[in-house]
Amino acid sequence: MRVLSAVVVLFTVQALATVFFSEDFSGDWESRWVKSKHKESEGTAGAWKVAAPKYGTEKGLQTATDARFYQLSAKTPKFSNKGKTLILQYAANMNSIDCGGGYIKIHPSGLDQANYHGDSVYNIMFGPDICGSSTKRTHLIFTYKGKNHLIKKEIRAENDDFTHVYTLILNSDNTYTVNIDGKEASKGNLKEDWDMLPPKEIPDPNAKKPSDWVDERQIPDPNDKKPEGWDDTPKEIKDPDAKKPDDWDDELDGVWEAPMIANPEYKGEWRARMIDNPAYKGEWVHPKVPNPDYYEDNNLYLYEDNGALGFELWQVKSGTTFSNIIVTDDAAEADKWAQKTLAAQEAEKKAKERQDEEERKKREAEDAARKDEDSHSGDKDEL
Repeated sequence: MRVLSAVVVLFTVQALATVFFSEDFSGDWESRWVKSKHKESEGTAGAWKVAAPKYGTEKGLQTATDARFYQLSAKTPKFSNKGKTLILQYAANMNSIDCGGGYIKIHPSGLDQANYHGDSVYNIMFGPDICGSSTKRTHLIFTYKGKNHLIKKEIRAENDDFTHVYTLILNSDNTYTVNIDGKEASKGNLKEDWDMLPPKEIPDPNAKKPSDWVDERQIPDPNDKKPEGWDDTPKEIKDPDAKKPDDWDDELDGVWEAPMIANPEYKGEWRARMIDNPAYKGEWVHPKVPNPDYYEDNNLYLYEDNGALGFELWQVKSGTTFSNIIVTDDAAEADKWAQKTLAAQEAEKKAKERQDEEERKKREAEDAARKDEDSHSGDKDEL
């Protein structure tokens, strides 16, 4: 009886698991996705195509025009993640991009797809953003009470010629995990890693630093005296190596004077040496009091209305490929899709190794041919 009960429970859990959206861009993908017209009138809307990345054979949706905006969305069945684990996962090959985004967004069901743009309301934004060496991060932004909140942690992003799988796991206990290629890249709590809620404590508005508070760590030594003759050395002197030009005419040009140069003997403005301040009291710390505006919210994770996915990007260099998108509460199903991406990544790495080896052999053959040609040229010169 106990075994039967376990089987029934397992079946019920599996039956309740849901895939809200999945996409591999096979078949008639354009019937499932809507291209925004928002940037068309400006001529800055980028073109999309389905193609394989540089070293891959698995096709995906690829940006095809440099220095363009990319705005594309697809509807999903309207769903809530209440009491569930929400998994947003997709694959991105950033094609060693110099500057551009590769993130995806979950939107409410009311998204205006034809006019989709950067200010369109979203619930979650997740994925890599690259720009030079200063910006190389995985964005994770949650919208809460109409405001977008960026994670306070830095999450790395991958930027090479291979396809990587990005996984966001959002739990109903307000915890989250970000995996990249199946390995944990970040983990934490929404209350701690975002500033969605007001702070529990605030600086006491009635507290002020005492007027006699001394917070200067060091002061000039009152016993230190300026050496005699310190100011006798001028800051500049006439250049001793300068000579009056041969064509200088005192009557026409005036009395010639050597130009001034910095005096190597000049010691600068004298200042007393610094010593520890005996009256120093330390840095004044503003006391804190409980924030009267603080409140608890155990539903930071919750989005009652999810109904669309979108790519809303700017890219200086095109060629990013997206594939294997899945939105689900089923960890096992998400893992199947992740394994597809990781298999494609492994194939890409092997393809690059083969290409590198072929190029190495080609260079060696060319070098050998040049050496042989030089050798024959030397024989002809001797004749």
